[in-house]
Amino acid sequence: MSDSSSLGCILVAGGAGYIGSHTVVCLLEAGYEVVVVDNLSNSSKVALDRVEQITGKSVTFYKADLCDDGALEPIFEAHTFEAAIHFAGLKSVSESVADPIHYYRTNIVSSLNLVTTMAKHGCKKLVFSSSATVYGDPQYLPIDEAHPLAIDTDSPYGATKLMIERILQDVHRSDPEWKIIMLRYFNPTGAHESGLIGEDPVGPPANLLPFVCQVAVGRREKLMVFGSDYPTDDGSGKRDFIHVVDLSDAHVAAVKALPNVSIEAVNVGTGKSTSVLELHAAMEAVVGKPIPYEMAARRPGDICECYASCGKAKEVLGGWEAKFGISDICESAWRWQSQNPQGYADQA
Repeated sequence: MSDSSSLGCILVAGGAGYIGSHTVVCLLEAGYEVVVVDNLSNSSKVALDRVEQITGKSVTFYKADLCDDGALEPIFEAHTFEAAIHFAGLKSVSESVADPIHYYRTNIVSSLNLVTTMAKHGCKKLVFSSSATVYGDPQYLPIDEAHPLAIDTDSPYGATKLMIERILQDVHRSDPEWKIIMLRYFNPTGAHESGLIGEDPVGPPANLLPFVCQVAVGRREKLMVFGSDYPTDDGSGKRDFIHVVDLSDAHVAAVKALPNVSIEAVNVGTGKSTSVLELHAAMEAVVGKPIPYEMAARRPGDICECYASCGKAKEVLGGWEAKFGISDICESAWRWQSQNPQGYADQA
């Protein structure tokens, strides 16, 4: 199924999800073929239809669950993959605290099955979707890759990311042919400039910006701001918010960098932190009306502040740097939400 102009075929596990769908756009625009595997538990096939609309290129899609033994086998028999990007998994800190067993089973088993199948078929290049939660409560800021990893992470979600990183380290140690880049995300936000794809979680959003957008569009009554007593300027927690398109570009850069690495962990952020209330105010400015909110107690697993040191990303990922700021994030997120008040449900 390859054509002479293709840079190769990339397997994108979890490619119908929020970050996955944006990354598929960037991969297609860069000249790769893409095969997406997703169980659609927290995503929509409509996102991939929109990806094809944006790019004018086709995406091969398989509905499959990586937790099912053997689910990937026929896909690897049908395609020859240059590399894989692993997004598949559950991602809510608070939900993982409430249901840790579900998180451990889903995130760990899916990763083991993917790596096992890749090894069997001789595909040993992988970009893994990790998280800054592997650092736990920061000992210093900005957080660089030399920062100690958490012995006891603040959430089962973070623990699964840390465990998978350790699994990948051991896989590489046992077989140095593996080329692995583990991207430690900070806080992905925003949407594609077209407004055709964006963050559309199943149920109440676990992340801040989609919740703000759903309040602004009338789907929810008010935003709950968890934590008013942090030692920050306004008392709310601060995070490094990175535009999802910047993050997606980092994945393409990682795929291109894979042949030249052994195994690397790389922070992907902006190097700046913005408080919850600052982001809320920025969204109000974009929307042009008040967005109701209420202060509430801190949530289990949340930390005060984190932001990335991004020097290694620039070095390893061929000069990659984040380009978009908070106003770009808010404008794109609102364009997506205002054009799709019910998310993908309108078209599903």
